[in-house]
Amino acid sequence: MDLISITSELQSASSRLSKGSKELFQLAREFAEAERDYRRALAVEIVKLKSEGMSVTLVPDIARGNCAELKFQRDCAEAKYQSGRDSLKAIETQVSALQSILRYQDEVKR
Repeated sequence: MDLISITSELQSASSRLSKGSKELFQLAREFAEAERDYRRALAVEIVKLKSEGMSVTLVPDIARGNCAELKFQRDCAEAKYQSGRDSLKAIETQVSALQSILRYQDEVKR
């Protein structure tokens, strides 16, 4: 790899990191909102089932089943967030590798 292509790759990766960090913040927010919505709905469902006289031992399982769609949405939001975080880590690793190549080439030229 020549110096120009490495520098170009570093600039590209830096740009992707910048953009990715903004997107990661949005994914984190979506995950937090999905978690909030699920927990609220679950709490309401538990109170509703208890007030209807359902057996206390069945309430948690039935309530979670009734809120399964919100839990699914929460789980998907969490997976997107984790995937985004892992992608940023991969870009950081790429940047580190490119920086190492630059240092090595600089040492070789001396």
